[in-house]
Amino acid sequence: MWTTFINDYLKLLFIMTPFFVLSSFIALTNELSSQEVRRTAAKVTIAVLISCFCVFFFGKYIFALFGITLDAFRIGAGTVLFLSGITMVNGRPTVDSTPETNDISVVPLALPITVGPGVIGVLMVMGAEPKSHLELLQFCAALAGAALSIGLILLSSGRLQHLLSKQSLAILQKMTGLFVTAIAAQIVFTGIRGFLL
Repeated sequence: MWTTFINDYLKLLFIMTPFFVLSSFIALTNELSSQEVRRTAAKVTIAVLISCFCVFFFGKYIFALFGITLDAFRIGAGTVLFLSGITMVNGRPTVDSTPETNDISVVPLALPITVGPGVIGVLMVMGAEPKSHLELLQFCAALAGAALSIGLILLSSGRLQHLLSKQSLAILQKMTGLFVTAIAAQIVFTGIRGFLL
């Protein structure tokens, strides 16, 4: 049970690309006070939790509405996630540090920086798979843990910015990209196997 929880937690955390989220958060909140930074981090965490659980629980109805099979969506979502991982490894474009709106917590920090197409696709796939009540509770706990971990990282952004150089953040981002591409490849292979069987 604990092994499955830890696996789900780590998988979800890496898919949310915490180091890219951190570097984006630092860039976007560079001119804010420490109190505003903490408030923004809390808002991002709440927005990520709400959006992730909405996609997880109601994504299966989108399957039914458009007549999409689970294996087809696995292949599509895995491909999008794989491309996101490749982009991270190659170096993602920098985020504009002068946002047009005052509140940046929901857009763009929560959506689409943290909860991007890859995260949405993975949650829709996992939400459509049949689960027992224990498995559902376990996955929800892992999802909440991953989202809260992102929040803790953002709350610690000031300290992490002093500890880590831009080069270190770039290296960590590339390592995250490698893990993301591996997870994406597994999702695609599972979809192809299910489609062929």
